[in-house]
Formats: sequence, structure tokens, C-alpha cells
Amino acid sequence: MSLRTVLMAGVAVAMLAAVPALAEPVVIRIASKDLLSTNPTDVAHVERIEAALAAQGHEIDLQMVDLPSSGYADALGVMLLSGDIPDIIYFQGGDQAMAEQGILEDLRPWIAQSEHLQSALFPHNVERLENYPYLLYAYPLRIPQPVIRTDWLAATGLPAPTTVDEFTALLTAVAQGDLDGDGTANTFGMTTADTTVELDAMFNRAFGINSTWMQNADGEWIASVVSDQERAKLAYYRQLAEAGLYDTEYVSTNWELKEDKFYTGRVGVILGSSAEVIDIYGGKMRQVHPDTELTLIDPLLGPGGQGLTAVDVSKESRGLAVSALSEHKEEAFIVLDFLASPEGQMLERMGFEGEHFTVNADGSYEILPAMSTWYVRFMSSASWTPPASGMSPAALRSLENLATWYTPDNVFVWPAEFAADRDASINVYRQWVYRFVTGEASLDADWDTFVAEWNAAGGQNMTDYARTVLE
Repeated sequence: MSLRTVLMAGVAVAMLAAVPALAEPVVIRIASKDLLSTNPTDVAHVERIEAALAAQGHEIDLQMVDLPSSGYADALGVMLLSGDIPDIIYFQGGDQAMAEQGILEDLRPWIAQSEHLQSALFPHNVERLENYPYLLYAYPLRIPQPVIRTDWLAATGLPAPTTVDEFTALLTAVAQGDLDGDGTANTFGMTTADTTVELDAMFNRAFGINSTWMQNADGEWIASVVSDQERAKLAYYRQLAEAGLYDTEYVSTNWELKEDKFYTGRVGVILGSSAEVIDIYGGKMRQVHPDTELTLIDPLLGPGGQGLTAVDVSKESRGLAVSALSEHKEEAFIVLDFLASPEGQMLERMGFEGEHFTVNADGSYEILPAMSTWYVRFMSSASWTPPASGMSPAALRSLENLATWYTPDNVFVWPAEFAADRDASINVYRQWVYRFVTGEASLDADWDTFVAEWNAAGGQNMTDYARTVLE
């Protein structure tokens, strides 16, 4: 081989080395409940987020980690404990143990230097992040509020209830009125999913339960679940159940069955956890009963007051976290900041053009019927207003109620050593609530036994600690 050939080959190699290689996209893995690579809508949504990021100069490959919707928290926990930790993780429980092991990133410094994310926060988000800086759930408050079919409300001949007594009368009219037209008065007034937590959101304030920790007649801090107000509230639940107005099969009713009972006329009232969920209920109801709208029932005035239940601001109960072990934290926050931006919010909250909305020749937006089943995948910014609202009057009213009746609770983040006490005491409480509601146990004869068991299961330990915090 000639020297010239060798030199030319060297020049060619040098020229190739000087040409920058095309950069591979940064892979950001996302684990989120109900975000699945098997769902074509999720895939299309993620792909357009990637395209928008690429247009801004960020080559990011968003990869969805498929986890089951049923048992999501358990499946996520198993995956994380195996050492498989995605970059962005949606938690619905189980996050505190990960935070205590240093696996979750403190979000506050990143949010503070963000372009859009810091203005996306609601007031309760800010409070929760200060108390527990590992989860972000930029959505309006989630407090269950009750809805009824508007045509059924009209059929009862009653106005929308404003007091507990009027609500009882409405449930009675629903249960006795054969509103589903099957020839039998076999409709329950209302139901909930799994526990009475949804009912509590509706009735706590009405029965004077204004916070998780309350002072008794002697001025001592006690848990609201063993208070006189709780006892009065459970007596009302028992009254509803005994009259066939509350479905005592709630313990075996998951959210899917709860909805099905509503759409098929087996119950008249259910509670939606957010404005978005209320509109999903409305959309699904119209698939079964076209032209049917929902009416929201406002907070009821009861013997103890009026309002929505107090809001826990100790931490987010669910939300997005970023792995502290991720090699691409900067890119993960680029994704989150984009989702909070006007462009990201347009994608997140308006769905797909032509399917969920159209743009008219004059530039105005028209919401299409399919919008009622669209839901936000990641966040709903407090600082962005959609160009058109597809929300129903019931959903909009629920947001107004959240703003009007917002009250922070006095709960706090528990040290890890109280985990067993909390779990055991909650289990005792729920078991006894079911027994009281069904009449298996008597509030007159068995209340003291319940309180003693709750204290023995960890309630007394928790009370003793709470007094040191609240004092």
C-alpha cells in the first residue's frame, strides 16, 4: 500500500471523526396508573408530547411502563423494590417508604427554577410540597361530591337538597319512586366504593367534624373517629341503611361496580372525586341514556354545620415523583415543565383536534361530545385557561364549591414507626363502621367497645403522639 493511500485513508478517518454523530434520544421511563402502551390513545398522546419536545430541541423518548390498573400500588412497589426504578413515577400510596430510602427527588429546587411548573401549582399543592417535597399532583382539589340524574331529580318533584333532612327525603323519593321504570321500587338511594370515605367527605362537616384531630369537652385532643360527632354521623348512616337508602354492599363494591349501579338505575346518587370524574360519569351516563345530564348536590347544612370535609395538606396522597437515582433528572423535569406550559396544557386538557374539539373559521373552539370521556394524564395547571370549556354545569359547580368551602386539616406526616398503628387502627375503624351501619353492632351498646379496640390497635399511641404535635 502506497504512502499516499495510507495518508488519504487517514484523512478520511479524520473527516469522519469530525462529523458529529446523531444524538440518540434520552430515554425517560414513566410509570403511571392507567397510562399503557396497549392503549392507542395513550400512545398517540405520548407521541405528540415527544414531537412537541423535539420541536423545542429536546430529543426525548418517553417510554411507558405497563402496570395493571387493578392493584397498581402493589405492582409498582414490587417493581421498585426489585431495583427497577423509572425516571418519572406516579404513586398512589407506597411513596413514603421510597422517600425515606432516598429514592425520590426533592422537587422544590427544580420547581423554583422552572419556567412553567411553579405557576401551575394550586395553593394546596404549595402547602403539601413544603411539608412533603417528593410528590406533585397539580390538579384542583379532589373531594368527592354527590351527583344525581337531572331527570330523576325532576321526577321526584323535590328541589335539589340543601340540608341533611332534605337529602334524606330525596333518597327516600328515589328508593320508593321506581324511577328506572322496571315496575319495582328496587333502587338504593346511594352507594359508595369499598368504604364510607366518600360519605365522610359529604357529611363530616354537616355533623361537626371539622378536622381529623378535635378537642373534647375537657379540651384534650382526640381523633375525630372516636368523637361524639362521629357517633352521631354513623347513627345517620345507620338510619339510611336501615331504610334502604344506602347500599350496605359498599364493602364489595369497587369503583367500576359503583358506576355500573348508577348507569343502570340501581342507585340514584354517587359521588365523583373531581370535576373531571363528574364529567366522565355524565359522558358514560349519556352512552346508556342519551340527553341525560347530572345535577350536583351542594354541601348540606346539618346539625353540626355545613361544608366540604377538611383537606389534608400534610402531603399529596398521590402524584408524580422523580427518581433521585435517575441519570436524566434534567430531562425528566424538562418533560414536566413542558406539560405545565400552555402548549403542554393544550395537549393535556383539550384532547385531540377533530375528536374532542374543532377550530372554527373564526378561530373559536367548539367542544365535541367525546370530550366528556377525555381525561388529563399528567397535570392540570392552575395558571392555564382552556380556549373553550367542555365542562358540564355540574362539574363547574363542583369547582366553585371547592374554592368556596376549602379548609385545611390539622393532620401531619407520621413517623415511620407509626405505620403499624395506623394500619391496625384504620382496619378496626372500618370493621366497626360496617358493623354499625349494617346494624350488626349497636351504637348505644357497643360504642365504648369500639373505642377501646381502636385505642388498643394503635389509636392510643397515635393520640399520645398527636398531642405532642398539636400542643
